[in-house]
Amino acid sequence: MAVAQRLSVSIQSDINLSTAMDSTHFLSLLGEMPNKSELNLKVIEEVDCGAFVRQKISYSSEAGETISAFLCIPKNVSASLPAIYCFHQHAANWSLGKSEVVGLAGSPDQVYAKELSERGYITLAPDAICFEERADAIDPVQYHAHQLHSRLMRGQTLLGKVLFDISAGIDLLQSLLQVDVTRIGFIGHSYGGRTALFAPAFDRRIKVSVSNCGSTKFKTMLAQDIGIQFDYVVPGFLAWGDIEDIVRLVEPSHLLMLGTDADKWSQDIDDIYEYAKSAFVTGELERQIYPGKHSFSEEMRERAYKFLDRHLNKPALPAR
Repeated sequence: MAVAQRLSVSIQSDINLSTAMDSTHFLSLLGEMPNKSELNLKVIEEVDCGAFVRQKISYSSEAGETISAFLCIPKNVSASLPAIYCFHQHAANWSLGKSEVVGLAGSPDQVYAKELSERGYITLAPDAICFEERADAIDPVQYHAHQLHSRLMRGQTLLGKVLFDISAGIDLLQSLLQVDVTRIGFIGHSYGGRTALFAPAFDRRIKVSVSNCGSTKFKTMLAQDIGIQFDYVVPGFLAWGDIEDIVRLVEPSHLLMLGTDADKWSQDIDDIYEYAKSAFVTGELERQIYPGKHSFSEEMRERAYKFLDRHLNKPALPAR
């Protein structure tokens, strides 16, 4: 099945440029952004997965860089479909990224790109920078650190790059004829769950986002000596605010925060919710905490999928 692309697509990031101080400061903290290139989409491989076709693709976000991803497209669908950007976890395993969320490797509780395509969504699952095909095979930790440090020296941030790459992925989704460009969602667990809080505040084309096990404040991480992931080291961030301030910026999009009661990466869900809920007027902010450790159980995933269904007006699955 060929990838059908629209003839033209903006290569500029659709970022929230509100004059509100919070939004302006958030963007300034991310540092200088790269310049987007043409997408240069290529289909490398295509596999029939029953309810959907899984394509291995490559595309560009900036000149000289290639992003590898899986694009899953449901079969036997005539109308344009909602699409979801699926961001993988970290788990201190740089050899895994996109392959885990489509079910080719890793944990069976991480297969949300596969399950959402079976549910009738187009899903895009790229490798984040420094993971899987974008990792260094010899010393992935040192390479990840270098990607942070080199950007800081240039007045950039690695978080800015991560969000920039997400914006390029949204460009790609909106270029596909099969995608309803007004119905774009985002989902992630752990690293992906934290990113699910930031992505819709950065790119307003994301209408709904689900964060699983990613709602611990930076101040809590520092106080408990948990550590802060390279991708979230942003100079001056805490002088301005914390993750709950970013969550307030998600409005008018919809956000669901999920977590577990024995997970160090979920421990501030209630505090973040109480702080941010007054900002949500058009969008909906919801949260739910489940018993257990750091996981994305079947029950939690079903809760996530129903939230996406509701806010993306997903049509019924075609008869097979």
